[in-house]
Amino acid sequence: MNKDKVRITDLATMKAEGRPIAMLTAYDFPFARIFDQAGIDVLLVGDSLGMVVQGADSTLAVTVDEVLYHTRMVARARRRALLVADMPFLSYQVSAENAVLNAGRMLKEGGAEAVKLEGGILIADTVHKLVGFDIPVMGHIGLTPQSIHRMGGHRVQGRRAGHGPGCRERLLEDAAALEAAGAFAIVLEGIPAELAGEITARSGVPTIGIGAGPSCDGQVLVMHDMLGLSESFMPRFAKPYARLWHDAGAATAAYVREVRERAFPAPEHCYRMREA
Repeated sequence: MNKDKVRITDLATMKAEGRPIAMLTAYDFPFARIFDQAGIDVLLVGDSLGMVVQGADSTLAVTVDEVLYHTRMVARARRRALLVADMPFLSYQVSAENAVLNAGRMLKEGGAEAVKLEGGILIADTVHKLVGFDIPVMGHIGLTPQSIHRMGGHRVQGRRAGHGPGCRERLLEDAAALEAAGAFAIVLEGIPAELAGEITARSGVPTIGIGAGPSCDGQVLVMHDMLGLSESFMPRFAKPYARLWHDAGAATAAYVREVRERAFPAPEHCYRMREA
């Protein structure tokens, strides 16, 4: 495994050389350290924390301070991976000035090396403003969770032709607008694999897919999906590489049983008075 620090410029090199980019979400120190040591290229402190950590049914209630709290933990753990922090709902949409202040906090207070914004053409000016202040930006188009009410739920985008929100031609335009504004990479979420391949082929910056097929320059998953840490629901695009929900439940049941049977603590877990 290459242990050199991953920087924004390295992602462009990886795209040019055809080396896929591996990205995962992380929200705390232990898992961030595990992922970093395993060779993950990019760690994302996602506003998905609202759902997988806080138990909400959407990402909309997540605040800047909450993302900062988790970003600081991940920043302490990572050594190699590039650290990106999500900009939560209404932290960048109100004005470009407000976006600069909030994004600046992610770098200054959180230790992030870049921020991620959802949207395309409509936020391109804000992306340009952030980049102008040396705040690197990762874009995010397609199924954008902060737009859940407009989309009528977590629905695949880009299946319909047209230039309206969520349509095929509009997503091509969104990607081009983000690249022109200075985004260093673009997440493509919940779009047909063929469209993702077309966007990737046209794009001069890396694309990171989640539910967007194998043609993207990299892939990202929510860590809870990758580790099987969800109680039941698993998105179609996700693949569990472990079954930690089941394993944690089994371990807890064993602990409860041993406590009730007085099998734990055993003698080897106990302290003794020092012998004379």
